[in-house]
Amino acid sequence: MPVPWEALIPFGLLTVMFGATGTLFNTAKRLTNDGKPPRYNLDSWEQMMMERDRRLTGSLRGQRTDPIAPKEFATNSVWDTERVH
Repeated sequence: MPVPWEALIPFGLLTVMFGATGTLFNTAKRLTNDGKPPRYNLDSWEQMMMERDRRLTGSLRGQRTDPIAPKEFATNSVWDTERVH
């Protein structure tokens, strides 16, 4: 039974385009997470810690190793910016 060689060209193009799209999406997702894989199924504690890390370092995924927070951290509390509905 002969192989329809002309059907392999669109199949190859589709395979390459899906591969390129997946690779670019993964790269964009990692770049927005400071080069780390995305987080899934976050509970309220992890969201609170991510917000704390954002206030400390300016990035949701950034962390500090200093045992003492900088002086600016005392005045940029999230409680001052929350609104009660």
